[in-house]
Amino acid sequence: MTREIQVTFDCADPAALAAFWAEVLGYRIQAPPAGFDTWDAALEAMGIPEERRNDASAVIDPDGRGPRIFFQRVPEGKTAKNRVHLDVRSAPGQAGDERMASHEAEAARLVALGATRVRRVEPEPPLGAGHIVMLDPEGNEFCLD
Repeated sequence: MTREIQVTFDCADPAALAAFWAEVLGYRIQAPPAGFDTWDAALEAMGIPEERRNDASAVIDPDGRGPRIFFQRVPEGKTAKNRVHLDVRSAPGQAGDERMASHEAEAARLVALGATRVRRVEPEPPLGAGHIVMLDPEGNEFCLD
């Protein structure tokens, strides 16, 4: 039996990080519960004080194939390198110069959204296809792979 997974990010600003990752992945912010037009209206009805309304956010795959990604506010900042990271497949089916050009174009788009480019790793055939290491706006590592 397979299991669904959710990827969770600890962060300082769940709404901002959710918006960033929605753009990266082509996801969308999860809609509020049925009967509510906005999250603010839903949280108001639940009695959540205004200062707690950015404690969490989530993005979902509009096609329902990928995992839900959840963002939760935590008091501490990031202190070390991630032991687990996301590889964003920005050049599926491509190889060599074409693949790296696709990664470069995506890296430029993500930098404009607030990401930081860390380094480019050149292809090393037969097993190393090349990738670009990035940081999201809160410093979480991910790769364009």
